[in-house]
Amino acid sequence: MKVFCGQLNPTTGSMEWLEEDEHYDYHQEIARSSYADMLHDKDRNIKYYEGIRAAVSRVKDRGQKALVLDIGTGTGLLSMMAVTAGADFCYAIEVFKPMADAAVKIVEENGFSDKIKVINKHSTEVTVGPDGDMPCRANILVTELFDTELIGEGALPSYEHAHRHLVQETCEAVPHRATVYAQLVESKRMWSWNKLFPVRVQTSLGEQVIIPPSDLEQCPGAPSVYDIQLNQVSPADFTVLSDVLPMFSVDFSKQVSSSAACHSRQFEPLASGRAQVVLSWWDIEMDPEGKIKCTMAPFWAHSDPQGLQWRDHWMQCVYFLPQEEPIVQGVALCLVAHHDDYCVWYSLQRTCPEENGRVQQMRPVCDCQAHLLWNRPRFGEINDQGRNDQYAQALRTVLMPDSVCLCISDGSLLSMLAHYLGAEQVFTIESSAASHELMKKIFKANHLEDKISIIEKRAELLTSADLEGKKVSLLLGEPFFTTSLLPWHNLYFWYVRTAVDQHLGPGAVVMPQAASLHAMVVEFRDLWRIRSPCGNCEGFDVHIMDDMIKSALDFRESKEAEPHPLWEYPCRSLSEPQRILTFDFRQLVPQQPLRAEGTMELRRLGRSHGAVLWMEYHLTPDSTVSTGLLEPAEDKGDCCWNPHCKQAVYFLSPTLDPKMLLGSPRAVSYAVEFHPHSGDVTMQFRLADTRN
Repeated sequence: MKVFCGQLNPTTGSMEWLEEDEHYDYHQEIARSSYADMLHDKDRNIKYYEGIRAAVSRVKDRGQKALVLDIGTGTGLLSMMAVTAGADFCYAIEVFKPMADAAVKIVEENGFSDKIKVINKHSTEVTVGPDGDMPCRANILVTELFDTELIGEGALPSYEHAHRHLVQETCEAVPHRATVYAQLVESKRMWSWNKLFPVRVQTSLGEQVIIPPSDLEQCPGAPSVYDIQLNQVSPADFTVLSDVLPMFSVDFSKQVSSSAACHSRQFEPLASGRAQVVLSWWDIEMDPEGKIKCTMAPFWAHSDPQGLQWRDHWMQCVYFLPQEEPIVQGVALCLVAHHDDYCVWYSLQRTCPEENGRVQQMRPVCDCQAHLLWNRPRFGEINDQGRNDQYAQALRTVLMPDSVCLCISDGSLLSMLAHYLGAEQVFTIESSAASHELMKKIFKANHLEDKISIIEKRAELLTSADLEGKKVSLLLGEPFFTTSLLPWHNLYFWYVRTAVDQHLGPGAVVMPQAASLHAMVVEFRDLWRIRSPCGNCEGFDVHIMDDMIKSALDFRESKEAEPHPLWEYPCRSLSEPQRILTFDFRQLVPQQPLRAEGTMELRRLGRSHGAVLWMEYHLTPDSTVSTGLLEPAEDKGDCCWNPHCKQAVYFLSPTLDPKMLLGSPRAVSYAVEFHPHSGDVTMQFRLADTRN
């Protein structure tokens, strides 16, 4: 059966209704899941297996049958481990139906159907009793319900319900315990992901400074965690202000509470500075003695940095304090971890509240609009003074004393740069209420509320009256739009430029004047694992899961490139970067598709895991801003990526078996097409042997 799915097209800005298979969402979730990454996490798998063996042995030593409840079974891997370890029976709970169906097949394929029952329900819906899903309560609880924040996937409510209704009071739990750690740091780079810094502009009248409104400075920020690959943040980018502090632990073998609570740790600062950021991670102990441990610690806090396990399904957390606070070395303070049933946040206090007390401080909520409009990389981009200087320099070359400017980007400071650099009149389109409110505040704080006119409507609806009857002589854009995920989604600027063409005066300048799509073949250090089949995992055949992911990836939408912030995922270039397509913003969006075909010669030996694509914006003939590669690759091919943008990654399907790739093909062929009607960019990259 087919269904109609409504979605906003980020490139054209229009609402589209597409006919999709009824299982479209399932395929999307599977294709974008981290199942493969989890199965490749050998450290996780081994530790779980060891913990399960130990738990089964403890139950057997008491003369009891080992009855296992596995919540969130996924592929059924942990249940199969339990049966192999001697468990008498396992109840494997999986709420996601396609995954539950796959688990049934995997369990059958491995010969465990008589010992494992897969239950396609949420664990809170599972019943116990003669006519229930389980005849009696289990005495071993096995789960993998964790995310980077530990509790963000609802682990606490699920454990709370399981202990009350599904497991025995003296049950064994794998993992047995989790502990959350925190470290207080000062970091201008990370703080720039959370606050608006003053922006300096050199003008003919001297330096002007764009200052943030007071409510931006006082806003506690976004309530959500920023999860990143913290191992890719250089230690030079932060100053450690505290030791690593164990903030709180959860014993999963006992009744768990999902009630809000706070946990404090007194510490003496290691250095004086400005407390801004809390870095956090957790570990899980699989056994009561704590001998079997799996940790998410970054390399500088890891007991064995050389044996660090790469993983993407669990990373590390960056939390921002509500306000930066000066601290003095040796003067004791309390770091407080607050949590409700799904979220964690931190505060710094002079005295420690009662341990496990009720949360006195409410979860921080943005009240300034900025954290609703700008994500963390966007804050960093706006705070990049070098980038702002480049835009200002480009503006100087195109601005005239009588310039009438129209700025089209979401929550951009370009309109302010244009005003300070001498434009006669500046208009800016802010189509959302949030961006309109935010820019009003910023303009008012800088006494520009009467100098820059905000137009709150979609650009397509712009009228001459909105522009006070004037013709635009300079159309500006970064371009940046909050709905964009992939690099070419910001081509929305081109569609807007086309829509407002009637409002442009003769000889009007468009900046950027053009954009180009670039591509390069790379070898990833680790990211390839998220698309690599597992085949066999700790002795269990999981090829059915591999086939399921491959089938999902064959769906139309899932064949496309994926957005990834590649500064977090090191890679080597195997080819030179190549310009694929050019988009001329001085012209209207064309009626016919733009298409390019060619090959990229592989100049370095390596595994061709995929092609990376990014946009470069040509502000003027002499000024280009890249959203991807920032400088030529080093001799070994190591790449330096723009840290404020996500690049697009097209995984080459043969790399699903990396052993096939070493040094064999000499080039990658490509066919890329931009479809003006839909705004889509479709592509195909293939390994090609050109040795003949």
